Amino acid sequence: MRTRPAARFLQYVAVVCYLVFLGFPLLWLISSSLKSPREFASITPSLLPEHLDFSNYSDAMNEQGLIRGLGNSLQISIASTVLVLIVSLPVAYALARFRTRLRPVTNGWILVSQVFPVILIVIPLFMILRPLHLTNTIPGVVIVYMVWSLPFALWMLQGYVAAVPRELEEAASVDGASRVRTIVSIVMPLLRPGLIATAMFTFISAWNEFFFALVLLQDPELKTLPLVLARFVGAEGQVQFGPLAAASVLATVPSLIFFAFLQRRLTSVLLSGAVKG
Repeated sequence: MRTRPAARFLQYVAVVCYLVFLGFPLLWLISSSLKSPREFASITPSLLPEHLDFSNYSDAMNEQGLIRGLGNSLQISIASTVLVLIVSLPVAYALARFRTRLRPVTNGWILVSQVFPVILIVIPLFMILRPLHLTNTIPGVVIVYMVWSLPFALWMLQGYVAAVPRELEEAASVDGASRVRTIVSIVMPLLRPGLIATAMFTFISAWNEFFFALVLLQDPELKTLPLVLARFVGAEGQVQFGPLAAASVLATVPSLIFFAFLQRRLTSVLLSGAVKG
């Protein structure tokens, strides 16, 4: 009994250390965005800025295409997330519920697709999209991001669907509910934690993606936020550290808002499920 307070104290210490480990890069980024060029040139770096310099944010906002790139990334990320959820839910249900010969092949394709490096498929992908007039377009990038995130989304949702008891669907079938009505009214509410987790993964994957956008988008007005951030690195490797840090902070805000919203929804779903149980 005496070891319980000590074990709980060690657990709290481990949690605090983990939070510091996760939050330190963000703290350093925010601190760097408020430093002057003289502090970046200092031999001994400091965690906190000596004097708050908000000019980095004005320089970042004056960078051509930053706001437009943020809007393009937000549009592409939300569209690809919605499409992935729409496509992956019925497919994951079919993989989890129906025992067919195609199931091992499909699961094998899901695993193998995660092994291929992006550099091996980007050129064939570009050659496929070009005759379809989908290069240098927002819909083309959305389709690519959807296809790229779909295997992992299927793998996640398949496990969530398999955890739903079959007895619930059998009872709905006895009551006269169709397969579609059963999925919409019974299965989907139980899959909300899985859908939220899948949406988080898909959104952050599309939000941070750089290589596909670099190859497929040539029009400056269509550039995504990661491509705009790359402009802060000069041709000779000279980096504008202050404006780049400020622009990175601004680029982090939408993703934090999106995650906070989904995290709140996920917490409410888990708590409601615990109360009902």
